[in-house]
This record gives sequence, structure tokens and C-alpha cells, in this order.
Amino acid sequence: MRIFYLLLIVSCFFISCNKKQHTEEHHKYTNDLINETSPYLLQHAHNPVDWKAWNQEALDKAKAENKLIIISVGYSACHWCHVMEEESFENGAVAKLMNDNFISIKVDREERPDIDQIYMNAVQLMTGKGGWPLNCIALPDGRPIFGGTYFTKEEWTKALTDISDLYKKNPKKASEYADKLVAGIQKSELISVNNSPADFKSSALSEALKLWQKELDYKEGGLAGDIKFPMPGALSFMLRYSIQNNDKAIQTYVHTTLTKMANGGIYDPIGGGFSRYSVDSKWHIPHFEKMLYDNAQLVSLYSDAYLATKNEFYKKTVVETLNFVEKELMASNGAFYSSLDADSKNKSNKLEEGAYYVWKKEELETLLKSDFSLFQEYLNINENGLWEKGNYVLYKTQSDRDFAIKNKLTVTELDSKIKNWKQILLSARNKRPRPHLDNKTLTSWNALMIKGYVSAYRAFKNPHYKEVALKNANFIIINQLQKDGSLNHSYKEGKSSIAGFSEDYAAVIDAFISVYQITLEEKWLNKAKQLMDYTTTHFWDKKSNLFYFTSNTSTDLITRKMEIGDNVIPGSNSVLAQNLFLLGHYYSNDAYSKTAQQMLNNVKADVLQAPTEYYNWLNLMLNYTDSYFEVAISGKDAVAKTSQLQSYYLPNILIAGATKESKLPILENRFADNQTYIYVCVNKACKMPEKEVNVAVGKIKNGL
Repeated sequence: MRIFYLLLIVSCFFISCNKKQHTEEHHKYTNDLINETSPYLLQHAHNPVDWKAWNQEALDKAKAENKLIIISVGYSACHWCHVMEEESFENGAVAKLMNDNFISIKVDREERPDIDQIYMNAVQLMTGKGGWPLNCIALPDGRPIFGGTYFTKEEWTKALTDISDLYKKNPKKASEYADKLVAGIQKSELISVNNSPADFKSSALSEALKLWQKELDYKEGGLAGDIKFPMPGALSFMLRYSIQNNDKAIQTYVHTTLTKMANGGIYDPIGGGFSRYSVDSKWHIPHFEKMLYDNAQLVSLYSDAYLATKNEFYKKTVVETLNFVEKELMASNGAFYSSLDADSKNKSNKLEEGAYYVWKKEELETLLKSDFSLFQEYLNINENGLWEKGNYVLYKTQSDRDFAIKNKLTVTELDSKIKNWKQILLSARNKRPRPHLDNKTLTSWNALMIKGYVSAYRAFKNPHYKEVALKNANFIIINQLQKDGSLNHSYKEGKSSIAGFSEDYAAVIDAFISVYQITLEEKWLNKAKQLMDYTTTHFWDKKSNLFYFTSNTSTDLITRKMEIGDNVIPGSNSVLAQNLFLLGHYYSNDAYSKTAQQMLNNVKADVLQAPTEYYNWLNLMLNYTDSYFEVAISGKDAVAKTSQLQSYYLPNILIAGATKESKLPILENRFADNQTYIYVCVNKACKMPEKEVNVAVGKIKNGL
């Protein structure tokens, strides 16, 4: 996983982005991308290249004209994508070469991760590395024969000429190479069914953690190395493991990481929210782009960490991050947008990475006046906070309590000053040119944000968080759920398009289960089950007992890939396995339960050998190696008692509840008039029901 991100950094170093500003000369050209909604595709709509979107018409055209296909993949935030556009795709001579000899297709990798997966895999097999921009040349039937990442104009022109000549002179050789490459792509993630008994041992899981610990940075948090990526899912697993197994060293490591991230420049102390990653080992200098999926998962992580520790700093981080999300990334209809770019215009009206977020010392002195010296120490306007060109990235290195004591202030007095500083600087920053907003809505990322709001509601009981979660969940049902039971992947400007991928189903099912757990409205659980059944029908592979990334209704790809490992976002197979585990409990469905167990058994060897790349599978494994409790709450006060129960950090429980008689198997025959009972069960064995939440919690913590 770390190699993947290093490749990404090499290929998209200091990623930056903004909507391309074209001259009148550029705008004399218009290609088919003008009809698309993706901000990235629209940025290329006025290139002289005759770009097509990925669709059947473009693919058929390649076959009909017997032309090679150029598949060029990028995204709105990719700096080198825009460099290659300026050097090559806006060049008339290069465009003519492409138009005369190829069908050129532009792909937004965030809209079409399925296409990106296949051709990224091909380029990695060909070159040993990958990244974006991704440029692949394929035969008219879509089979790749050449590829790479960024090319200079000279390199790109030579590649186009050489590959075009090869295909014209020796098409058989090109086809034979394509056959071998496609076979490699198909085998790259081949998983065999493990027919040995599903036996998951605590000792094996502990050994995997020892392997993982060798890669941890205990001083600064995160993984050891010069570049730091927040990995919220991995940290969430470690938090759970450390508490269930009373591992103080890992608990301390998680706390260090959470503290360093929220104090670092990767976190925006003025407007809230986290940037994509830091380019140093101390979380100081970020890539300034803010992604919805990072912030969604980090909200869940910090909310859970608050439940486990009651650390007010974690609460503050969640509240500020959600304020950022609502201000910058939420639409009036409840949808969430994808990202804010890293670049914005500086005082010279030129695009510059971080221009919106960084500060000159003189500007801060003018704005903060007599408070500057205190602010300077608090957020390191010194050699520690200095970045480049006289710019400072605000960076905390002390806790508020320690800083207040050192400066003879009460924490309340310091808090008042911090609020005043933020107000002053936010007002000044709002006058700057803003970073570009990628305003497409992705179903899977929205579902992650629902989960974030649910986690925050569970931790802090703010009814607004529940309202936002429900509003977005209803948005998905109204706009993204189709009549045939399928989901769409993207939404923009009133248009819902692109068939959903397994990541969409996995994330939405997970989100709907979490919504059920705070509302006890069974419609959410039923929707989750319906989506699970649709996923099984259309994505399941009987040979591997795992799920494909694309539906069997998708027919325009050369092969179907699977997402097995866990990256910044947990892989769809691990999330689907967890969904099956939960739904198996809720509906007493042995088929669901056995499938989840078999999926984990299939990947067990890889999971235990490379834990950093399979952290969410390890999270599922914990359900089998440690006690896992069903908690059913039935009665008129079920909602209130459920909320009370969720005030505890209890990651190894499943919550079901009803305020009336329910036909849900886990709740059947458990309702009583005028009483609310809490049933705690493990391995299909239940203790006597309790009336008080704290007594039930005691049973869980003591293992019954």
C-alpha cells in the first residue's frame, strides 16, 4: 500500500488543481466532452484533440474505423494531468496526430474507477509503476498494448508515431502482446477458494499486528516515512484492537497519531477539515486539496476515539471538520460534493498551491496586532512553521492546556483568544480567491459521509448531525437508487449517471445499517438487505466467492476486476463481507453469515502476511477471534436506551431495537408492554434481560 502511494507521489508530485482557464484561441475548438458533467472532462472540452467520453458509441467507432484507442485517465486535482494537457493536448500538431490515427477517450478516474483499475493494472504490468495522468493505447477492441503516466510532448509524439506504425505494419504482433497483457491483468488479483475450515485465531491476529508495528512511527504517528497519509480505517481498527486487547502501546500510538494529525498543518485550524496528505514526516506541510472521503472517515475515527477516551480535543476536531463540510462541500439538497482543489490564485493572479491557506508574517502582524506575539508562539510563526517563499503553514506543537500554563492563561482565556484569532483570519481569508470546487457527487463517498455524521451523532448527541445523515440517506434513495434496485455512481446538476460499482453498494449498505442503529427505523435495514441481495445477484463470482468491482450488466470492459485490498478507503470486498456478517445476525440468515466467513477465509493468508494492506479484513477477523455481542433493545424507551448505550465505546456489538413488536428475527417475541428490556447475547446464548443500560454494558465488558 505504501508503494502505491509513493508511486502516486512520483507521478503527481505536489498535486494541485484548478479549473483550466482557456484563452479565446483554445475556445475556438469544442469536442464531445462539452456534453459531460465531470469537471475534469469539461476542462478538456476545448482541446483541439477530438476527445470522446467513454461510451459505446466511441468504442464502436474505434472498431468501425479500425483505429487504436487512446485512453487518457486523470482527475480534477492532478497537476501533471494539466501540464500534459498544456504541452500536448492543446498543441495543434499533436492533436492532429491523435485525431488522424486514434480514437481519443478522456476518463475521470473518480467517475469511472472501473476503467482506471484495468488500464492502471496494465501500465503497472508494462512499466512497474503507475500514477496519474494515466495514458494507455489499446487495440480497437480495448485491449491495451502500450502505456505510461506523464509524457513530455516529444515523448508522447514519438510513442504515438511508433505505436501507430506498429499496428499498421504488424497488427498480429500487437494482438499477441495484448493477449498476454490481458491475461496478466486477469491473473493479477486471482483468489482461490480456501476449502480448509474457517479457523481464525487470536494468536495469528496478534502476530500480524507485530508485523504491522515494525512499520509504525511511534514518535510522529502514521507509518514511518517522509510522507504521511491519514489512514482512518487502519487507525480505527487499531483503536478497536488496542482496547479489546488492552494493548497500551498501540493505544498510545493511536493517540499520538490523532493528536499529531489534528495539530499538524494537514489540518486547517482556521476553517476546519483535513487535507489529503503531508509531504513531510511531521504532518506539517500538506498537499492542500481537501477530499470528502478523507474528512468523512476521519470524522468517524475521531468520534469513536472521543467515545473511547472522552478527549475534548477529539470532539473539537469533529465539530470543526463537520462545520467545514457543511460550509464548503454540502449542497442544499443534502448531497455532498467531492473536493476542494489545492491551488488557488495568489496576489499576482497566478495559480499557486496552498495560496488560500498560507500566511505571510507581516500580514498576521497587521491582522492580529498586539496578540500577534502570543499567536506566533501558539501556531509556530517561526522556523518550525516556515514553508517556502516566506509563507507559513499554521502548525501546533503544544496542547492548549500546556500552552495556557506556560503563558499564564486559563484554558478559558486561551480558548476565547483562539476563537477571536480564527474569526479575524477567516474573515481575511474569505477575501482571497477561493480554491475550485469539484461539485460532482459520488454515491460511495456520500455514504462515507453519512457514516461520519452517524458516528458524530452517537458520540455527541447533536440532533443536527442525525438530521444531516438522514437528509443525505434520503437523497441517495431519491436520486441514486433506481427502480430495478440498482445504484448509480455519480450525480451532478440534476443528472444521475454511471452504473454503480461494488464500492457504492458496499458503502451505502454500511451507511444504511448505521442509520438504522440510531433511528431503529427498519426501513433502513430492509433497504440495506435489498441492496445486499442485488449486489450478490449482479457482482458475485462463484469461482472465487468474492465480489467483482463491476456489475454483470456492464459489458464495455475487457475484463472484470476485484477490489480485494484496503487502501485509504477500505476495499469493497472487505466492507461487503462485514455487511454480510451484520445482516446475517439481523436476519438470522445463515447464507449471509457463511459467505462472510468464507470471504475472510479466502484472503486469510494474505491478510495475516500484509496487515497494512488488509486492515479492514482484520477488523472483520476480530469479530471471530474475540467475543461479538448481539444487543437487542425492545420496548417503549428503546430509542433512548439505544442512544445511552451508544455513549460507550463498544466496537464489538451489534445493536437492534424496536419500540413495538417487530418481525425482525433478532427482535421477535421480545416486546413487552410498559417495559423496555435489553437482551445481551453471544454465540446464540443470551443472559436474562436487563432494564438498565449500565448493567448491560457491564455484562459486555466482562464478557458476560
